[in-house]
Amino acid sequence: MLSATNSRLARWIDRYFYVRISTKITVMYAAILFFVLILSTAILGIGAYIYFYRQAEVDLNRSIYHVMSNIESGNAAEAKFWFEGPVIPGVIVRVTDSAGRVVLDTDAHFPSIETIEAGRVTTPIWADPGMEVSDFQGGAVYHARRNIEYDGIRYQIHFLRTITTEKDFFNSLQRLLFYTVAGCFVLALLAGHFISRRILKPIREITWTARSIEVERLGRRLDIPRARDELSELARTFNRMLDRLQEGFRQEQRFVSDASHELRTPLTVILGYSDMLSRWGREDKNILDEGITAIRSEAENMQQLIEKLLFLARADQKRQAVNKEAVEFSELLADTMEKMQTVTTSHEVTLGRNDHAVVSADPVLLRQLLRIFLENSVKYTPPGGHIHAYSILSDDGKTITVTLTDNGIGIAPEHQARIFDRFYRVDSSRTKETGGSGLGLSIARWIAERHDIKIALRSAVDEGTTITLSIPTITE
Repeated sequence: MLSATNSRLARWIDRYFYVRISTKITVMYAAILFFVLILSTAILGIGAYIYFYRQAEVDLNRSIYHVMSNIESGNAAEAKFWFEGPVIPGVIVRVTDSAGRVVLDTDAHFPSIETIEAGRVTTPIWADPGMEVSDFQGGAVYHARRNIEYDGIRYQIHFLRTITTEKDFFNSLQRLLFYTVAGCFVLALLAGHFISRRILKPIREITWTARSIEVERLGRRLDIPRARDELSELARTFNRMLDRLQEGFRQEQRFVSDASHELRTPLTVILGYSDMLSRWGREDKNILDEGITAIRSEAENMQQLIEKLLFLARADQKRQAVNKEAVEFSELLADTMEKMQTVTTSHEVTLGRNDHAVVSADPVLLRQLLRIFLENSVKYTPPGGHIHAYSILSDDGKTITVTLTDNGIGIAPEHQARIFDRFYRVDSSRTKETGGSGLGLSIARWIAERHDIKIALRSAVDEGTTITLSIPTITE
């Protein structure tokens, strides 16, 4: 029950939360751009605050230094000093006594000390911690204090610097930046969507092509973009995959057709002889013997064909076992040649030089490999012909070279490249007479590939065939 619920939930998510790659790219890059814009805006705003506050600090510090140095030197004793511009323009000086009464004020219209104190706020991180910051009437005031003593009376000097104009600028700047970020974000969404759709157009074409391709329409291919990028490489890879699939389907169809043809012939013969035996075989002993012999022969051929087909099927599915072990090759070759000499009476089978070598191989498969080539030599060499084998160890001891040669009918050059294809036969009429199915060499090639054995062929019509096998050895 829980599994079914999870399955329905997964289907619902796949159906209603399908998001195109172009949309994902657009959203991702828009989010990155939005983050960058917000970060840059924050840095710009904080930088502007720091700049203007720093400028106000500089004006205050210069004014404080000028006033305090003149007080120490006695130049500030007269009221004239205070009204002729003792500070930088924009900085206001206000002197109060110990009771808080204003003794001197360079700008009487400026808010009172009490108003400024009431608007005091926490000093921002970008402001000088030795100064106070107050907000009032939509503006801000920098406030610094210095204590002095004159004629035994204590006074407090207040230095004030307004930054109201700068604050209005900050507000305008923040609104401008906000509208700019919003506009850039929308523009990035539109541009990203357009660009991503153009960039991913080849991928959509691949999807459409894949949907339209069927077994009967494997000949269709993608157009390769002119630009040499990842998408063009993807299109080339997809076309190469289609080439391999098309060739695989073609081989499969040819294999099924050839296998059906090969199995149809012995079945037809068996059915024909069975029909003949049912009619006349009971009374005629010669017809009975002929029918039984023919049926048995065709059944054996069919059994061999089915065994080869099963072998190749297991090989294609990677289920054919290969049990490698250390094998004394000279003994295996000698034993194989001896058995060939025993079963072959119409040909001369000889073994020449046979060097000792140890190879890593499956002895059953390696023996089958040699037997396939030797049996082919017997089939395609006229009676009385000669079949010879020998092995030579290389000078470095890493390879044993086996040569199998005969003086049979040979193979024409135009056929030599295809003799290892399944069901391929140079002369179907002669092959049928000898009982060949065209699968033996395919099996031999598979065995050779699994043992890293290199096969070389040299043949000419009516001059015989030579097969050379280069087998890696086990070296200490």
